[in-house]
Amino acid sequence: MLCAALLPATPPAAAQTVAQPPNGWQACVALTQDNAARLACFDRWSSLGAAVPAQPKAPVEPVVAAPELAKPAQPPTPSQVAAKAEAPVFVNLTLEEGCRNLQFSDLSRFWELEPGSDCGTFGIRGFRPLSLSVTRASSTNPLPSSPSAANTAVTPVEFSRSETRVQLSVRTKIAKDILTGGSTQGKDSLWFAYSQQSYWQLFNKGLSRPFRSTDHEPELIYAYPTDVDLPGGWRVRYTGAGLVHQSNGQSLPLSRSWNRAYLMAGAENGSKWRLQGRIWKRIPDRKDNDDNPDISNFIGRAELTGYWTPNRENMVGLTLRSNLREQMRGSARAEWLRTLGNGKSNKDLSGLRLHLQLFSGYGDTLIDYNRRRTVFSVGLSLVDW
Repeated sequence: MLCAALLPATPPAAAQTVAQPPNGWQACVALTQDNAARLACFDRWSSLGAAVPAQPKAPVEPVVAAPELAKPAQPPTPSQVAAKAEAPVFVNLTLEEGCRNLQFSDLSRFWELEPGSDCGTFGIRGFRPLSLSVTRASSTNPLPSSPSAANTAVTPVEFSRSETRVQLSVRTKIAKDILTGGSTQGKDSLWFAYSQQSYWQLFNKGLSRPFRSTDHEPELIYAYPTDVDLPGGWRVRYTGAGLVHQSNGQSLPLSRSWNRAYLMAGAENGSKWRLQGRIWKRIPDRKDNDDNPDISNFIGRAELTGYWTPNRENMVGLTLRSNLREQMRGSARAEWLRTLGNGKSNKDLSGLRLHLQLFSGYGDTLIDYNRRRTVFSVGLSLVDW
């Protein structure tokens, strides 16, 4: 063998008393803890063996593995340990919930219309803006009245035209996939929502700063995913129906309440334009128990809301209500919302908005359902879409 030719003769006594280090390829085999050194050793041994002549004329020094290749693995230094600890670990996580994921449109996120924008049931979300505003009205109603004699006040109260308005509004999805099943195209949903709006006479020290009115509005909403293309780039995204009760929780003669069933639909044009409409039918009360028999003629029977979002920081909205009668009554509400601050990262926006609003018409509050008022308000709102 070639390795035998490479090794000099060794006295038997020395072989019995001194253990020789492994030579040639045996030295390479011994490098079990460092694969790179082992491979380099084999390469060196192979090239050296090929260069040896078949009949050497002089003894050749034994080929012993380079000392540096046979060194045991050194323990890592403290800096190497620290660098390994700080190395990033990549884990595949979902960074955003579907109803917060901006790859879906506003309407898809709001009503959770697609499997990817679904955030499950019984979570608490915003509905209308949660807001705190200072308002100034063209007038207040010292003697609220109604065609029902029992619902007409007889003692006037002089309220201040400057007030504070507080609005709370939340919702939760109580069921999904009712008609759509496990469809990958869209998801229908059933929601319960509750809204409350209060006018607080904060600046009226003479009346001990009372709450002038508080309206309560629970409703049940069914939303169905719809995908219909319209001219001009518009696309219908949802249709649905709902039941809503609204009352002010007061006793006679200030009690006001009504119930409605409505149909709704929503469309969008890109990321900048949205239209949402509702048309309703009042569910009549008994004549002897009707606080406001003519309320539909004032507040209206239908509404159309449009939003324009020129950029992520600003949104402008306009809501029109109509009684759908020749003697036109209803209301108009224009508003501007400006984003304040960032969200969890610089790429996100917070839900806090500077909110300016101008309302003119009937139904700003239930107690004023048949009194025309113009109200300007400025404040802060927390939105969820």
